[in-house]
Amino acid sequence: MKKYLKILRECPLFSGIEEENLLRMLTCLGARVESFDKKYTVIAEGNPAKYIGIVLTGSVQIVRIDYFGNRSILSEIYPSELFGEAFACAEVDAIPVTVIANEPSEIMLIECAHILHTCENNCGFHQQLIFNLMKDLATKTILFHQKMEITSKRSTREKLMTYLMMYAKKVNASRFEIPFDRQELADYLEVDRSGLSAEISKLRREGILESEKNTFELL
Repeated sequence: MKKYLKILRECPLFSGIEEENLLRMLTCLGARVESFDKKYTVIAEGNPAKYIGIVLTGSVQIVRIDYFGNRSILSEIYPSELFGEAFACAEVDAIPVTVIANEPSEIMLIECAHILHTCENNCGFHQQLIFNLMKDLATKTILFHQKMEITSKRSTREKLMTYLMMYAKKVNASRFEIPFDRQELADYLEVDRSGLSAEISKLRREGILESEKNTFELL
């Protein structure tokens, strides 16, 4: 576990917890680390929601797949970030999304019950963990509403421009690289890939943006 300390110190779940207590805490929580190849399913839709995941290396995608097999990317999770916490806290019987490794990844899994319920040792860090978890859930709620603002737009053009303007504001730059390839961007915006490509070409002709692969510039 020691080799992951730098990443774990950046994880919002462990904010305010001293490094010397961190390893002892992970043992108390029953944390384990698993490795996943690219495109491997970390948590499958329909499984009981028990675990909170922390990305240590690589990245994962949270995806929703409908009855007809259409895929929507809800979010991408990078090193030191959490996933699955909302479903685990709610103790839902079947998680409604799938978590997939976007590249070879190492993931720390912690049973949520070990965080929400104090152990027999009555460790003092549980109060801080619960506070951190609630703060993270509040932050994720804000991000969820931002995603809803994008996907609620009526046209592919509106969805794309809303996303790009939000991303430009986030990175404070007019030229930036997004974390999606063209198919993944279509899945995130919940639009058809060919329609998205056509709209990007149209926006380029109109002088509104420039693009090359996953790099965009708002003009």
